[in-house]
Amino acid sequence: MRRLLFLCHRIPYPPEKGEKIRAWHMIEHLARDWEVDLGCLIDDPADLQHMAALHGPCAAVRAEQTGPRWQVAARALLQARPGQPLTTGWFHNAKLRAWVEQGLEAGRYDAVFAYSAAMAPYLSSAAAHRPGVRRVLDMVDVDSEKWRAYVPSAKPPMKQVWAREARTLLEFERRAAVDFDRCLFVSHQEAARFAELAPETAPHLDWVENGVDMSVFDAEQRYPSPYRTEAPVAVFTGTMDYRPNVEAVCWFAREVLPKLRATLNPAPEFFIVGANPSPVVKALGALDGVTVTGSVPDVRPYLVHASVAVAPLRIARGIQNKVLEAMALGRPVVASSPAFEGIHATPGQDLLVGDGTARTVALVSEVLAGAHPGLGERAKRAVRTGHDWGATLSKLDSILAPGTDAPVIPGFGAAA
Repeated sequence: MRRLLFLCHRIPYPPEKGEKIRAWHMIEHLARDWEVDLGCLIDDPADLQHMAALHGPCAAVRAEQTGPRWQVAARALLQARPGQPLTTGWFHNAKLRAWVEQGLEAGRYDAVFAYSAAMAPYLSSAAAHRPGVRRVLDMVDVDSEKWRAYVPSAKPPMKQVWAREARTLLEFERRAAVDFDRCLFVSHQEAARFAELAPETAPHLDWVENGVDMSVFDAEQRYPSPYRTEAPVAVFTGTMDYRPNVEAVCWFAREVLPKLRATLNPAPEFFIVGANPSPVVKALGALDGVTVTGSVPDVRPYLVHASVAVAPLRIARGIQNKVLEAMALGRPVVASSPAFEGIHATPGQDLLVGDGTARTVALVSEVLAGAHPGLGERAKRAVRTGHDWGATLSKLDSILAPGTDAPVIPGFGAAA
């Protein structure tokens, strides 16, 4: 059996947040035809309890702890060099690098796979460029664009920090993309955006879309309601110390919900469901009609029993798992335009898409008034058709095949 080295910037289990969901399903898929060695970092000691699960699909696992967040930040700053992004220093680990080098020097691998641009430096040595070794980088999103989006609303000194990170990370992403045989993104739109920013990389670009495990997010299963209210519920799910999520729920709770509660009877409630709520998110729980749950054992009951799932993200990259999961469970979804990007569905038919306070209030009100019958059922069918993991991940098989040429992003480059 062929051997594959899969490097991941965070332990990919449990698959309960976007980056882990994608990585874990990729590993499970690849393990059918490859002997997979997994190298990853652990930034939360609680994740050590999940090590046994990794040995199911993986032949070997090397996981290194990064230490406390302040320690990681200090190391990243100490390693900072002119023109280099902080991201690469943040995810550098000497022990993991040594383990990777040992396997590469021994000629153990037929292919290497770096999950996120932050892991590309681990595969920069001559041994990683051995002839016949297929090299794939999954950037997932254009991460530099996320930092760029933070700049306008930031204040000094973070305004300058984010601007520098956006600039230096893009240059790093450009170099990394052409250093690999294939550079993946989560959607055609994301790949096309990167091709606009870095036209020279176009011959190397491809995309593998996110999916949903329909056996897990099964709308036919029965769940007890977690809500102790008879009022209609709007729900948002996600990791709640992630800045785009924080900004989205703060905006919805302060700008949209009060207008909904002032005009609708019964007044709807807003539930923010997800781990690690930041202080500003916790503070939203003091507002009328807002509940912040923190971490929950299972988000599915909160989705299944909600009247509407909302995804009012103003900063979003790639495909939003929170939208796919709510749709798979047959829930009506109201999403912003950034949150809708890359999803194979028809606005107005399978979900509702709108931006701004007035439009979001109108769309949520319509759903709660029953103006869109069958929206949830159509959402479920759209996800089953366009985002089943079995279909989306089958593309990886040809991507990892030796000698496969990358496609050309329309309007950029020529085939390699």
